[in-house]
Amino acid sequence: SSYKAKTKTISLFIPFNLNLARVFGMDAVLSAAAGDLVSRFFSFLVNMYWDPARLEEQHMERLQQLLLRAHTVVEEADGRYITNSGMLIQLKMLARAMYQGYHVLDTFKCNQLVKESSEEVMDGSLVSYIGTPLKRFRANAGVSNHKVDSSCDLQGALLNLETAVSNITEFVILLSGCERMVRRPYDTYLYVDNFMFSRRTEKQQVINFLLQHNPLGSPPVLPIIGGSLVGKKTLVTHIWNDEKVRSYFSSVLYLNGANFTKIDTERCTSGRRLVVVTFVSDVDDEDWKSFYQAMTSIRVESKVIIISRMESLTRYGTVKPIHLSKLQHEEYSYFFKTLAFGSAQTKDHPNLTLLIGEFIKLLGGSFVGAYSIANILRRDLSLQFWLCILNRYKNVTKTNLSMFGEHLSLRVRIRYPVDFTNFLPAPAAPLLLMPPRTEAEVFEKKLPKLRIGDLVVDPTLRPKGEFDLVTWESQIPPYTEFIYHVPYCAQKQPKTTLRRKRDATICL
Repeated sequence: SSYKAKTKTISLFIPFNLNLARVFGMDAVLSAAAGDLVSRFFSFLVNMYWDPARLEEQHMERLQQLLLRAHTVVEEADGRYITNSGMLIQLKMLARAMYQGYHVLDTFKCNQLVKESSEEVMDGSLVSYIGTPLKRFRANAGVSNHKVDSSCDLQGALLNLETAVSNITEFVILLSGCERMVRRPYDTYLYVDNFMFSRRTEKQQVINFLLQHNPLGSPPVLPIIGGSLVGKKTLVTHIWNDEKVRSYFSSVLYLNGANFTKIDTERCTSGRRLVVVTFVSDVDDEDWKSFYQAMTSIRVESKVIIISRMESLTRYGTVKPIHLSKLQHEEYSYFFKTLAFGSAQTKDHPNLTLLIGEFIKLLGGSFVGAYSIANILRRDLSLQFWLCILNRYKNVTKTNLSMFGEHLSLRVRIRYPVDFTNFLPAPAAPLLLMPPRTEAEVFEKKLPKLRIGDLVVDPTLRPKGEFDLVTWESQIPPYTEFIYHVPYCAQKQPKTTLRRKRDATICL
Protein backbone atom coordinates (compact mmCIF):
# COMPACT_ATOMS: atom_id res chain seq x y z
CA SER A 1 0.00 0.00 0.00
CA SER A 2 2.90 2.37 0.80
CA TYR A 3 4.40 1.64 -2.67
CA LYS A 4 1.11 2.55 -4.36
CA ALA A 5 0.89 5.76 -2.29
CA LYS A 6 4.41 6.76 -3.31
CA THR A 7 3.69 5.99 -6.98
CA LYS A 8 0.50 8.06 -6.80
CA THR A 9 2.38 10.99 -5.26
CA ILE A 10 5.12 10.90 -7.91
CA SER A 11 2.54 10.78 -10.68
CA LEU A 12 1.25 14.16 -9.54
CA PHE A 13 4.59 15.71 -10.57
CA ILE A 14 5.29 13.61 -13.71
CA PRO A 15 2.59 13.54 -16.45
CA PHE A 16 3.10 9.94 -17.41
CA ASN A 17 3.66 6.58 -15.78
CA LEU A 18 7.32 5.83 -15.01
CA ASN A 19 6.62 2.10 -14.83
CA LEU A 20 5.57 2.05 -18.49
CA ALA A 21 8.68 4.02 -19.40
CA ARG A 22 10.89 1.38 -17.77
CA VAL A 23 9.09 -1.42 -19.66
CA PHE A 24 9.71 0.15 -23.06
CA GLY A 25 13.27 1.20 -22.16
CA MET A 26 12.61 4.83 -22.66
CA ASP A 27 15.82 6.10 -20.96
CA ALA A 28 15.68 9.43 -22.73
CA VAL A 29 12.11 9.96 -21.60
CA LEU A 30 13.11 9.10 -18.01
CA SER A 31 15.98 11.56 -18.18
CA ALA A 32 13.68 14.29 -19.43
CA ALA A 33 11.12 13.52 -16.72
CA ALA A 34 13.78 13.71 -14.02
CA GLY A 35 14.98 17.03 -15.41
CA ASP A 36 11.44 18.36 -15.43
CA LEU A 37 10.96 17.23 -11.82
CA VAL A 38 14.17 18.95 -10.67
CA SER A 39 13.22 22.12 -12.54
CA ARG A 40 9.79 22.22 -10.90
CA PHE A 41 11.36 21.57 -7.50
CA PHE A 42 13.77 24.49 -7.83
CA SER A 43 10.97 26.73 -9.08
CA PHE A 44 8.99 25.79 -5.99
CA LEU A 45 11.96 26.70 -3.74
CA VAL A 46 12.42 30.04 -5.48
CA ASN A 47 8.75 30.94 -5.12
CA MET A 48 8.67 29.70 -1.55
CA TYR A 49 11.79 31.28 -0.10
CA TRP A 50 12.99 33.99 -2.47
CA ASP A 51 9.70 35.78 -2.97
CA PRO A 52 10.02 39.02 -0.92
CA ALA A 53 6.41 39.04 0.23
CA ARG A 54 6.50 35.39 1.25
CA LEU A 55 9.86 35.80 2.97
CA GLU A 56 8.59 38.82 4.90
CA GLU A 57 5.52 36.87 5.97
CA GLN A 58 7.67 34.01 7.23
CA HIS A 59 9.83 36.45 9.19
CA MET A 60 6.75 37.92 10.83
CA GLU A 61 5.47 34.47 11.80
CA ARG A 62 8.85 33.65 13.30
CA LEU A 63 8.90 37.00 15.12
CA GLN A 64 5.49 36.36 16.69
CA GLN A 65 6.64 32.93 17.91
CA LEU A 66 9.76 34.42 19.50
CA LEU A 67 7.78 37.26 21.08
CA LEU A 68 5.52 34.74 22.76
CA ARG A 69 8.50 32.89 24.24
CA ALA A 70 10.23 36.09 25.33
CA HIS A 71 7.07 37.54 26.89
CA THR A 72 6.50 34.33 28.84
CA VAL A 73 10.00 34.42 30.32
CA VAL A 74 9.86 38.15 31.12
CA GLU A 75 6.48 37.80 32.81
CA GLU A 76 7.75 34.89 34.89
CA ALA A 77 10.85 36.88 35.88
CA ASP A 78 8.63 39.72 37.11
CA GLY A 79 7.31 37.43 39.82
CA ARG A 80 10.67 36.25 41.13
CA TYR A 81 13.38 37.65 43.42
CA ILE A 82 16.51 37.76 41.24
CA THR A 83 19.76 38.40 43.11
CA ASN A 84 22.19 37.43 40.35
CA SER A 85 23.52 40.58 38.63
CA GLY A 86 24.27 38.67 35.45
CA MET A 87 20.68 37.45 35.25
CA LEU A 88 19.44 41.04 35.66
CA ILE A 89 21.59 42.18 32.74
CA GLN A 90 20.30 39.30 30.62
CA LEU A 91 16.71 40.10 31.61
CA LYS A 92 17.17 43.73 30.57
CA MET A 93 18.57 42.67 27.18
CA LEU A 94 15.71 40.22 26.64
CA ALA A 95 13.08 42.83 27.51
CA ARG A 96 14.69 45.40 25.21
CA ALA A 97 14.72 42.95 22.30
CA MET A 98 11.11 42.02 23.07
CA TYR A 99 9.86 45.63 22.93
CA GLN A 100 11.81 46.24 19.75
CA GLY A 101 10.13 43.18 18.27
CA TYR A 102 6.68 44.42 19.28
CA HIS A 103 7.44 47.78 17.71
CA VAL A 104 8.50 46.14 14.44
CA LEU A 105 5.39 43.97 14.48
CA ASP A 106 3.10 46.98 14.96
CA THR A 107 4.91 48.95 12.26
CA PHE A 108 4.61 46.06 9.83
CA LYS A 109 0.88 45.78 10.45
CA CYS A 110 0.46 49.53 10.00
CA ASN A 111 2.38 49.39 6.73
CA GLN A 112 0.14 46.59 5.51
CA LEU A 113 -2.96 48.57 6.42
CA VAL A 114 -1.62 51.66 4.65
CA LYS A 115 -0.96 49.57 1.56
CA GLU A 116 -4.43 48.06 1.63
CA SER A 117 -6.02 51.46 2.23
CA SER A 118 -4.51 52.80 -0.97
CA GLU A 119 -6.16 50.03 -2.93
CA GLU A 120 -9.58 49.82 -1.30
CA VAL A 121 -12.40 52.21 -0.49
CA MET A 122 -12.08 53.11 3.17
CA ASP A 123 -14.26 54.75 5.77
CA GLY A 124 -14.93 58.40 4.95
CA SER A 125 -13.46 59.79 8.18
CA LEU A 126 -10.18 57.97 7.56
CA VAL A 127 -10.11 59.03 3.92
CA SER A 128 -10.13 62.69 4.92
CA TYR A 129 -7.41 62.03 7.47
CA ILE A 130 -5.13 59.75 5.54
CA GLY A 131 -3.69 62.54 3.43
CA THR A 132 -1.71 64.30 6.16
CA PRO A 133 -1.09 62.75 9.60
CA LEU A 134 -0.92 59.22 8.31
CA LYS A 135 1.62 60.23 5.67
CA ARG A 136 3.65 61.94 8.39
CA PHE A 137 3.41 58.80 10.50
CA ARG A 138 4.85 56.81 7.60
CA ALA A 139 7.60 59.39 7.16
CA ASN A 140 8.48 59.44 10.86
CA ALA A 141 8.52 55.66 10.97
CA GLY A 142 10.81 55.60 7.95
CA VAL A 143 8.25 53.80 5.85
CA SER A 144 9.21 53.46 2.22
CA ASN A 145 7.39 51.11 -0.10
CA HIS A 146 5.78 49.60 2.97
CA LYS A 147 9.04 48.46 4.53
CA VAL A 148 10.35 49.44 7.95
CA ASP A 149 13.49 51.57 8.19
CA SER A 150 16.94 50.60 9.42
CA SER A 151 16.18 51.57 13.03
CA CYS A 152 13.16 49.31 13.01
CA ASP A 153 14.51 46.73 10.61
CA LEU A 154 12.57 43.50 10.52
CA GLN A 155 15.56 41.23 10.04
CA GLY A 156 17.58 43.13 12.64
CA ALA A 157 14.82 42.87 15.24
CA LEU A 158 14.35 39.19 14.42
CA LEU A 159 18.07 38.53 14.77
CA ASN A 160 18.27 40.37 18.11
CA LEU A 161 15.30 38.48 19.48
CA GLU A 162 16.57 35.12 18.22
CA THR A 163 19.93 35.80 19.88
CA ALA A 164 18.29 36.77 23.16
CA VAL A 165 15.90 33.81 23.16
CA SER A 166 18.60 31.30 22.18
CA ASN A 167 20.55 32.22 25.31
CA ILE A 168 17.74 31.97 27.85
CA THR A 169 17.92 28.23 28.54
CA GLU A 170 20.33 28.67 31.45
CA PHE A 171 18.44 31.80 32.52
CA VAL A 172 15.17 29.86 32.77
CA ILE A 173 16.86 27.08 34.74
CA LEU A 174 18.35 29.58 37.21
CA LEU A 175 15.06 31.48 37.32
CA SER A 176 13.21 28.39 38.50
CA GLY A 177 15.40 28.42 41.59
CA CYS A 178 14.55 32.04 42.46
CA GLU A 179 12.00 32.66 45.19
CA ARG A 180 8.52 33.66 44.06
CA MET A 181 7.01 36.99 45.07
CA VAL A 182 3.71 37.14 46.92
CA ARG A 183 1.17 38.61 44.50
CA ARG A 184 -1.95 40.51 45.49
CA PRO A 185 -5.08 40.82 43.30
CA TYR A 186 -4.22 44.34 42.12
CA ASP A 187 -0.52 43.71 41.42
CA THR A 188 -1.06 43.38 37.67
CA TYR A 189 -2.82 46.71 37.57
CA LEU A 190 -0.21 48.27 39.84
CA TYR A 191 2.54 47.15 37.50
CA VAL A 192 1.13 49.26 34.68
CA ASP A 193 -0.78 52.09 36.33
CA ASN A 194 2.09 53.22 38.55
CA PHE A 195 4.38 52.99 35.52
CA MET A 196 6.55 50.24 36.95
CA PHE A 197 6.61 49.29 33.30
CA SER A 198 10.15 48.54 32.13
CA ARG A 199 11.67 49.03 35.61
CA ARG A 200 12.34 45.35 36.25
CA THR A 201 16.10 45.57 36.68
CA GLU A 202 15.93 48.69 38.84
CA LYS A 203 13.25 47.13 41.03
CA GLN A 204 15.34 44.01 41.65
CA GLN A 205 18.44 46.10 42.37
CA VAL A 206 16.64 48.14 45.04
CA ILE A 207 15.11 45.02 46.60
CA ASN A 208 18.51 43.33 46.73
CA PHE A 209 19.96 46.43 48.41
CA LEU A 210 17.22 46.51 51.03
CA LEU A 211 17.27 42.79 51.86
CA GLN A 212 21.04 42.55 52.19
CA HIS A 213 22.05 42.22 55.84
CA ASN A 214 24.38 44.89 57.19
CA PRO A 215 25.98 45.22 60.64
CA LEU A 216 25.10 48.05 63.01
CA GLY A 217 26.88 51.34 62.49
CA SER A 218 27.14 53.46 59.37
CA PRO A 219 24.03 52.74 57.28
CA PRO A 220 24.36 52.03 53.53
CA VAL A 221 23.00 54.77 51.25
CA LEU A 222 21.45 54.17 47.80
CA PRO A 223 20.91 57.23 45.55
CA ILE A 224 18.08 56.98 42.98
CA ILE A 225 18.63 59.72 40.40
CA GLY A 226 16.39 60.67 37.48
CA GLY A 227 14.57 63.48 35.73
CA SER A 228 11.19 64.90 36.64
CA LEU A 229 8.22 62.51 36.57
CA VAL A 230 10.14 59.38 35.54
CA GLY A 231 8.84 57.30 38.46
CA LYS A 232 11.48 57.59 41.21
CA LYS A 233 9.02 57.86 44.10
CA THR A 234 6.71 55.33 42.51
CA LEU A 235 9.57 52.84 42.28
CA VAL A 236 10.30 53.16 45.99
CA THR A 237 6.60 53.02 46.93
CA HIS A 238 6.06 49.92 44.82
CA ILE A 239 9.04 48.19 46.40
CA TRP A 240 7.87 49.10 49.92
CA ASN A 241 4.59 47.31 49.16
CA ASP A 242 6.53 44.10 48.53
CA GLU A 243 5.71 41.58 51.27
CA LYS A 244 9.30 40.51 51.82
CA VAL A 245 10.54 44.10 52.15
CA ARG A 246 7.74 45.09 54.54
CA SER A 247 8.44 42.09 56.73
CA TYR A 248 12.18 42.90 56.81
CA PHE A 249 11.75 46.51 57.98
CA SER A 250 9.57 47.54 60.90
CA SER A 251 8.82 50.99 59.45
CA VAL A 252 9.71 53.53 56.77
CA LEU A 253 10.38 57.22 57.39
CA TYR A 254 9.93 59.78 54.59
CA LEU A 255 11.95 63.00 54.86
CA ASN A 256 12.80 65.93 52.60
CA GLY A 257 15.46 68.60 52.28
CA ALA A 258 13.70 70.85 54.79
CA ASN A 259 13.44 68.42 57.71
CA PHE A 260 15.97 65.62 57.15
CA THR A 261 18.36 67.01 59.79
CA LYS A 262 15.64 66.88 62.47
CA ILE A 263 15.39 63.10 62.63
CA ASP A 264 14.40 61.81 66.06
CA THR A 265 16.91 59.04 66.79
CA GLU A 266 15.51 58.30 70.26
CA ARG A 267 12.30 56.91 68.77
CA CYS A 268 14.25 54.50 66.54
CA THR A 269 15.15 51.97 69.20
CA SER A 270 13.67 48.73 67.86
CA GLY A 271 13.25 47.06 64.51
CA ARG A 272 15.00 47.80 61.23
CA ARG A 273 14.38 51.27 59.77
CA LEU A 274 14.20 52.44 56.17
CA VAL A 275 14.70 56.18 55.68
CA VAL A 276 13.75 57.74 52.33
CA VAL A 277 14.97 61.31 51.78
CA THR A 278 13.76 63.39 48.81
CA PHE A 279 15.92 66.33 47.72
CA VAL A 280 14.84 68.93 45.14
CA SER A 281 18.15 70.82 45.32
CA ASP A 282 21.73 70.28 46.38
CA VAL A 283 22.56 69.71 50.05
CA ASP A 284 25.14 71.31 52.27
CA ASP A 285 27.85 68.83 53.24
CA GLU A 286 27.67 69.81 56.90
CA ASP A 287 23.93 69.16 57.00
CA TRP A 288 24.42 65.75 55.45
CA LYS A 289 27.25 64.97 57.88
CA SER A 290 24.98 65.81 60.80
CA PHE A 291 22.18 63.63 59.42
CA TYR A 292 24.48 60.69 58.69
CA GLN A 293 26.02 60.84 62.18
CA ALA A 294 22.53 60.74 63.66
CA MET A 295 21.67 57.71 61.53
CA THR A 296 24.90 56.00 62.59
CA SER A 297 24.05 56.49 66.27
CA ILE A 298 20.81 54.50 65.90
CA ARG A 299 21.16 51.18 67.69
CA VAL A 300 19.21 49.25 65.06
CA GLU A 301 19.99 48.27 61.49
CA SER A 302 18.89 51.01 59.08
CA LYS A 303 19.22 51.94 55.43
CA VAL A 304 18.88 55.19 53.52
CA ILE A 305 17.52 55.88 50.04
CA ILE A 306 18.09 59.26 48.38
CA ILE A 307 15.60 60.40 45.71
CA SER A 308 16.61 63.37 43.63
CA ARG A 309 17.16 64.88 40.19
CA MET A 310 20.59 66.17 41.27
CA GLU A 311 23.46 64.04 39.96
CA SER A 312 25.78 65.71 42.49
CA LEU A 313 24.02 63.94 45.37
CA THR A 314 25.49 60.61 44.28
CA ARG A 315 28.54 61.66 46.31
CA TYR A 316 26.67 60.65 49.45
CA GLY A 317 25.96 57.14 48.24
CA THR A 318 27.80 54.13 49.64
CA VAL A 319 26.69 51.85 46.78
CA LYS A 320 26.36 52.33 43.03
CA PRO A 321 23.48 54.73 42.26
CA ILE A 322 20.45 53.75 40.20
CA HIS A 323 19.58 56.07 37.32
CA LEU A 324 16.05 56.28 35.92
CA SER A 325 15.44 57.83 32.52
CA LYS A 326 12.63 58.12 30.00
CA LEU A 327 11.57 54.94 28.26
CA GLN A 328 13.01 54.13 24.88
CA HIS A 329 10.75 54.75 21.92
CA GLU A 330 9.85 51.08 21.44
CA GLU A 331 9.06 50.62 25.14
CA TYR A 332 6.99 53.80 25.32
CA SER A 333 5.02 52.74 22.23
CA TYR A 334 4.11 49.42 23.82
CA PHE A 335 3.33 51.17 27.11
CA PHE A 336 0.96 53.74 25.59
CA LYS A 337 -0.75 51.20 23.33
CA THR A 338 -1.41 48.96 26.34
CA LEU A 339 -2.91 51.87 28.27
CA ALA A 340 -4.99 53.19 25.38
CA PHE A 341 -6.64 49.87 24.45
CA GLY A 342 -7.01 48.53 27.98
CA SER A 343 -8.70 45.13 27.85
CA ALA A 344 -9.65 45.52 24.17
CA GLN A 345 -7.80 43.58 21.49
CA THR A 346 -5.72 45.71 19.12
CA LYS A 347 -6.45 43.34 16.25
CA ASP A 348 -10.12 44.31 16.49
CA HIS A 349 -9.25 47.99 15.92
CA PRO A 350 -6.56 48.11 13.20
CA ASN A 351 -7.33 51.70 12.18
CA LEU A 352 -6.81 52.92 15.74
CA THR A 353 -3.38 51.30 15.82
CA LEU A 354 -2.37 53.66 13.02
CA LEU A 355 -3.04 56.65 15.28
CA ILE A 356 -0.90 55.40 18.18
CA GLY A 357 2.24 56.71 16.48
CA GLU A 358 0.72 60.17 16.09
CA PHE A 359 -0.15 60.37 19.79
CA ILE A 360 3.31 59.19 20.81
CA LYS A 361 4.93 61.90 18.71
CA LEU A 362 2.87 64.57 20.51
CA LEU A 363 3.29 63.15 24.02
CA GLY A 364 7.08 63.41 23.97
CA GLY A 365 7.63 60.46 26.30
CA SER A 366 5.54 61.92 29.13
CA PHE A 367 4.09 59.41 31.60
CA VAL A 368 1.44 61.80 32.92
CA GLY A 369 0.43 62.71 29.36
CA ALA A 370 0.20 59.05 28.42
CA TYR A 371 -2.09 58.25 31.35
CA SER A 372 -4.26 61.34 30.80
CA ILE A 373 -4.79 60.78 27.07
CA ALA A 374 -5.12 56.99 27.37
CA ASN A 375 -7.82 57.32 30.04
CA ILE A 376 -9.78 59.51 27.64
CA LEU A 377 -9.27 57.26 24.61
CA ARG A 378 -10.47 54.17 26.48
CA ARG A 379 -13.89 55.79 26.90
CA ASP A 380 -14.68 55.36 23.20
CA LEU A 381 -12.77 53.06 20.84
CA SER A 382 -14.27 54.58 17.72
CA LEU A 383 -12.15 56.06 14.95
CA GLN A 384 -14.09 59.32 14.94
CA PHE A 385 -13.53 59.89 18.68
CA TRP A 386 -9.80 59.12 18.50
CA LEU A 387 -9.37 61.45 15.52
CA CYS A 388 -11.20 64.18 17.43
CA ILE A 389 -8.96 63.80 20.50
CA LEU A 390 -5.84 63.66 18.32
CA ASN A 391 -6.71 66.86 16.49
CA ARG A 392 -7.55 68.67 19.74
CA TYR A 393 -4.33 67.58 21.42
CA LYS A 394 -2.39 68.58 18.33
CA ASN A 395 -3.94 72.05 18.47
CA VAL A 396 -3.12 72.35 22.17
CA THR A 397 0.51 71.43 21.48
CA LYS A 398 0.78 74.00 18.68
CA THR A 399 -0.86 76.71 20.79
CA ASN A 400 1.53 76.26 23.72
CA LEU A 401 4.55 76.05 21.45
CA SER A 402 3.52 79.31 19.78
CA MET A 403 2.61 81.04 23.04
CA PHE A 404 5.46 79.93 25.28
CA GLY A 405 8.13 78.68 22.87
CA GLU A 406 8.28 75.32 24.67
CA HIS A 407 6.84 71.89 23.98
CA LEU A 408 3.72 70.99 25.94
CA SER A 409 5.29 67.86 27.46
CA LEU A 410 8.17 69.95 28.85
CA ARG A 411 5.86 72.49 30.49
CA VAL A 412 3.79 69.70 32.03
CA ARG A 413 6.92 68.02 33.35
CA ILE A 414 8.18 71.17 35.12
CA ARG A 415 4.65 72.19 36.16
CA TYR A 416 4.55 75.48 34.22
CA PRO A 417 1.21 77.03 33.19
CA VAL A 418 -0.32 75.60 30.01
CA ASP A 419 -3.22 76.65 27.81
CA PHE A 420 -5.68 73.79 27.32
CA THR A 421 -8.51 75.79 25.78
CA ASN A 422 -8.31 74.07 22.39
CA PHE A 423 -8.78 70.67 24.03
CA LEU A 424 -12.45 71.47 24.57
CA PRO A 425 -15.14 71.75 21.86
CA ALA A 426 -15.37 75.21 20.33
CA PRO A 427 -16.51 77.69 21.40
CA ALA A 428 -15.06 77.21 24.88
CA ALA A 429 -14.08 79.54 27.70
CA PRO A 430 -10.34 79.82 28.31
CA LEU A 431 -8.93 76.79 30.11
CA LEU A 432 -5.64 77.93 31.64
CA LEU A 433 -3.96 75.29 33.80
CA MET A 434 -1.84 76.70 36.61
CA PRO A 435 0.47 74.85 39.04
CA PRO A 436 -1.34 73.15 41.94
CA ARG A 437 -2.19 75.09 45.05
CA THR A 438 -0.16 74.64 48.21
CA GLU A 439 -1.45 72.57 51.11
CA ALA A 440 -2.16 75.77 53.02
CA GLU A 441 -4.21 77.17 50.13
CA VAL A 442 -6.15 73.93 49.78
CA PHE A 443 -6.88 73.90 53.51
CA GLU A 444 -7.94 77.55 53.47
CA LYS A 445 -10.26 77.32 50.48
CA LYS A 446 -12.08 74.25 49.20
CA LEU A 447 -12.67 74.21 45.45
CA PRO A 448 -14.66 71.91 43.16
CA LYS A 449 -12.60 69.07 41.70
CA LEU A 450 -13.16 67.77 38.17
CA ARG A 451 -11.48 65.06 36.10
CA ILE A 452 -10.24 66.07 32.67
CA GLY A 453 -11.86 63.04 31.03
CA ASP A 454 -15.28 64.03 32.34
CA LEU A 455 -14.73 67.61 31.18
CA VAL A 456 -13.80 66.51 27.65
CA VAL A 457 -16.83 64.26 27.32
CA ASP A 458 -19.25 66.77 28.86
CA PRO A 459 -17.97 70.40 28.91
CA THR A 460 -21.16 71.51 30.71
CA LEU A 461 -19.75 69.97 33.91
CA ARG A 462 -17.23 72.80 34.17
CA PRO A 463 -17.78 74.90 37.32
CA LYS A 464 -18.48 78.58 36.77
CA GLY A 465 -15.65 79.76 39.00
CA GLU A 466 -12.16 78.51 39.75
CA PHE A 467 -11.64 74.78 40.32
CA ASP A 468 -9.03 72.01 40.51
CA LEU A 469 -8.59 69.85 37.42
CA VAL A 470 -7.36 66.26 37.91
CA THR A 471 -5.42 65.18 34.81
CA TRP A 472 -4.49 61.77 36.25
CA GLU A 473 -5.06 59.82 39.45
CA SER A 474 -3.85 56.43 40.56
CA GLN A 475 -6.57 53.86 41.23
CA ILE A 476 -4.68 52.15 44.05
CA PRO A 477 -3.09 53.34 47.32
CA PRO A 478 -1.81 55.96 47.91
CA TYR A 479 -4.11 57.32 45.18
CA THR A 480 -1.70 59.94 43.86
CA GLU A 481 -3.32 62.79 41.93
CA PHE A 482 -1.80 65.05 39.28
CA ILE A 483 -3.76 68.27 39.71
CA TYR A 484 -3.81 71.70 38.06
CA HIS A 485 -5.46 74.80 39.43
CA VAL A 486 -7.85 76.45 36.97
CA PRO A 487 -8.50 80.09 37.93
CA TYR A 488 -11.40 82.16 36.71
CA CYS A 489 -9.88 83.94 33.71
CA ALA A 490 -11.24 87.05 32.06
CA GLN A 491 -9.36 86.55 28.82
CA LYS A 492 -6.64 84.49 27.22
CA GLN A 493 -2.98 84.92 27.98
CA PRO A 494 -1.18 87.54 25.87
CA LYS A 495 1.43 86.29 23.45
CA THR A 496 4.89 87.48 24.44
CA THR A 497 8.45 86.23 24.33
CA LEU A 498 9.30 87.22 27.90
CA ARG A 499 9.14 84.35 30.38
CA ARG A 500 7.64 86.38 33.22
CA LYS A 501 4.95 87.84 31.04
CA ARG A 502 4.13 84.67 29.17
CA ASP A 503 3.68 82.72 32.42
CA ALA A 504 1.31 85.36 33.77
CA THR A 505 -2.44 85.08 33.41
CA ILE A 506 -5.11 87.72 33.49
CA CYS A 507 -7.30 86.23 36.18
CA LEU A 508 -9.87 87.56 38.60
